[in-house]
Amino acid sequence: MKCIYCGFEDSKVIDSRATVETNSIRRRRECLKCGKRWTTYETVEDTPILVIKKNGSIQPFDKNKIINGIIKACEKRPVTLVQIEEIADDIEKELRDNLIQEIRSIKIGDMVMERLKPIDDVSYIRFASVYRQFKDVTNFINFLTDINNDN
Repeated sequence: MKCIYCGFEDSKVIDSRATVETNSIRRRRECLKCGKRWTTYETVEDTPILVIKKNGSIQPFDKNKIINGIIKACEKRPVTLVQIEEIADDIEKELRDNLIQEIRSIKIGDMVMERLKPIDDVSYIRFASVYRQFKDVTNFINFLTDINNDN
């Protein structure tokens, strides 16, 4: 780290502390040439995830949209808010771990369905009925038949 006082290219870290309010690390540094001290803050660079909607528009990824969609599907069902938040957290973690910068909304919907199915069949069907936007009753019945055959 370059000294802010004399411009010398090398310094040493005297103290490091995590800061809770800004989710960063505070480092106290000392110049190896002039001996002056200063503070730096280190934060993780967050790469935004962009969601490509069905109509082609692009929006930033919003975990709360996933949570709200699942909450609607799980209304009056034995699914806890903790389970819902775990699904959303798991999806966000998978996207970040795989360094995905763009994803289609349809893929996110598939990820939700994949995680919702083992938790509650009714919530899974509710989510699928909105997410898949069935054109008619026949498509919906075919979907239900496929689910029944999988079990």
